[in-house]
Amino acid sequence: MSVGCLDAGVAFLVSESREVMNVRQASQYLGISPDTLYRYITEGEIPAFKLGNRWKLRKTILDRWMERKMTQATARRR
Repeated sequence: MSVGCLDAGVAFLVSESREVMNVRQASQYLGISPDTLYRYITEGEIPAFKLGNRWKLRKTILDRWMERKMTQATARRR
């Protein structure tokens, strides 16, 4: 493996680790409390998955969820 490929692999792993967040990181990202986020997860409002016994959330899914919420809020105002 060349050094360039190794660097690309490390960069990929670093970006992938930022893609998946724990509840604390995701609640800060969304600007809500961890308790509210847990409620959204258990009600199926926000998609999440368990890794071991801890909830994990994908940033791209959170971004899509926020976009959908903003679109719904805008539509209600009209």
